[in-house]
Amino acid sequence: MLEAMRTATKGFVGRTLMTIVLGLIIVSFAIWGIGDIFRGFGVGDLVKVGKTEIGVDAYRSAYQAELQRLQRTARRAVTNEEARMLGIDQQVLQRLVGNAALDQEVRALGLGLSDDEVTRQVAKDPMFRGITGQFDQRRFDSILRDNGLTQHGYLTEQRAQALRGAVIDALTHGLDVPQAMLTAIHQFQTERRAIDYFVLPTSAAGTIPDPSEEELKKYFDERQELYGVPEYRSFVTLAVTPTSLAKPDAVTNADALKRYEEVKADRYGTPEKRAVEQIVFPDETSAGAARVSLDSGKTFDQLLAEKNLAAKDASLGTLARGAFADKNVAEAAFALPRGGVSGPIATPFGTVLVRVTEIVPSTLKPYSEVAAELKREIAAQRARAEVGRVHDTIEDRRAAGKSLGEAVEGLGLEVRNVGSIDPLGTDIQGKQVEGIATDAPLMKAVFASDVGVDNETLRTRDGGYQWFELTGITPARQKGFGEVKPEVTKAWRDDEIAKRLSAKAADLVKRLEDGETLAVVAASEGNLEVQHAKNLERSGGEGPAAKAASQVFGIGVEGVGSTELDDGSRLVFRVVGAEVPPFNPADASLVAVSRQVKQAIVEDVLGQYLAKLQSDLGVKVNERALASALGSSSDLN
Repeated sequence: MLEAMRTATKGFVGRTLMTIVLGLIIVSFAIWGIGDIFRGFGVGDLVKVGKTEIGVDAYRSAYQAELQRLQRTARRAVTNEEARMLGIDQQVLQRLVGNAALDQEVRALGLGLSDDEVTRQVAKDPMFRGITGQFDQRRFDSILRDNGLTQHGYLTEQRAQALRGAVIDALTHGLDVPQAMLTAIHQFQTERRAIDYFVLPTSAAGTIPDPSEEELKKYFDERQELYGVPEYRSFVTLAVTPTSLAKPDAVTNADALKRYEEVKADRYGTPEKRAVEQIVFPDETSAGAARVSLDSGKTFDQLLAEKNLAAKDASLGTLARGAFADKNVAEAAFALPRGGVSGPIATPFGTVLVRVTEIVPSTLKPYSEVAAELKREIAAQRARAEVGRVHDTIEDRRAAGKSLGEAVEGLGLEVRNVGSIDPLGTDIQGKQVEGIATDAPLMKAVFASDVGVDNETLRTRDGGYQWFELTGITPARQKGFGEVKPEVTKAWRDDEIAKRLSAKAADLVKRLEDGETLAVVAASEGNLEVQHAKNLERSGGEGPAAKAASQVFGIGVEGVGSTELDDGSRLVFRVVGAEVPPFNPADASLVAVSRQVKQAIVEDVLGQYLAKLQSDLGVKVNERALASALGSSSDLN
């Protein structure tokens, strides 16, 4: 090929053509391939904040760390799609941009932090304290190692965080919730109102004459969109998963019992725990003397008092044997009865005496209670290999032109026929189709396909496969007037009643505003019963009066109004009272509200500050690199 190119370029015309071709290639790269290099981004750059560049790897690392944190919180797998719906990708990006802007502001202000101060702050972190309550280097190294961090990297990030915090503290220090705002919030949240009211029944609308055919048709024409029929689709589907292929009855009791023995401690039982207190002595001699004094009648509590220790200071917590930081302490504690005190125990932090204050016995579910669960689990595990074999067989048969129903013949499987169903998983009768309505990926694929299309196989969350074939499509349509005449007649009549009641209620409210009492107005409408409702909140209350809550709090005391109730009747009311509990800033609920509002104020100020910083510095995002970073992150299934 290269030789041919050399031959072709020996002449003037060949060189000219090759120049044009190479020019087009360069331009195409500039536009579609490596254009970012010409637009100010280096290879691997994702964001530029002023003079700081954030790389794709840094973003991807932060994004994956946030995904893993979210997964631990949710205690389940979280996919990229779910994370993006929650806005995690943008949150991570904004955090990195904000940190970069703050870091440049730190440098501009000339702020710094000595190595000694960073070390001191890290040493104060409770996460790194050992059983003595002091910084434990081994624990520190272990935690960093478990999180894939180096000591230098961790200390560097801690210095950066501390300096960012200094800027933020200087900006937000002294911000507090204004008393007037807190008082207004208190009034808004705690105010309760009382009303007197009566209910104007639908019969008060009088006799509604039957509508003419022309009136009904006009009513229908104005509201045709309310009488549409959605698109329906019918299809056959098959799901092959470890659960569907599993045969729990084929799992023997011996196999299930073996699994039970393997997992019972972690899954079906809780180990024995002991609440332990500890006193640390500088050497074995002083610990031995303390033990002798206990034997002579002194109590452990007296030893604590001599050391100026409270019980909480000496407590190691209520721990299982394996949770103790020191194996010797654990062995001694689990050899003692409740209330017993050990002899001197040598530890890396000194010699200790321990006391057991409480024993929490271990618990264990018997095999009989979990046998069925274990058999299902074992059967599903064994079926995983079978899933792949069945998948390959079905795919081979479909590639040969067989339908889904024909492809499963002889495999002991049956496809499921799903009749007409709308995009919400509802059948023609308006009922949700069990097992289909909640299968969002399947429904999305079904309504994106067509009859006769060879559809892609779907993957299920539990490692299985799902196939489907459309068998019919019923297009969406508008119902004709003749089909819905009874429904239209009822809707027209209900609207007429609502109009008449609304007009009558407006007249009654006008009479109340002109000075008539609620009792007089109610009596004039057929001795309607006047009722009283109290303790109405902005969010509602009890009984029909709750329906009027939004209006009740929109007017003053002695104000009047009306609202429609669910059955079509109307409630006519007068506000007769309003109460607000005394304002007490020390009240627990108000203190909590104050904290929340203060946090919101701080975040608002900080947000504005960061926006100004970023505006001054300039922020450029390589959108192509961002899409690539997200697209290359695999789902955490």
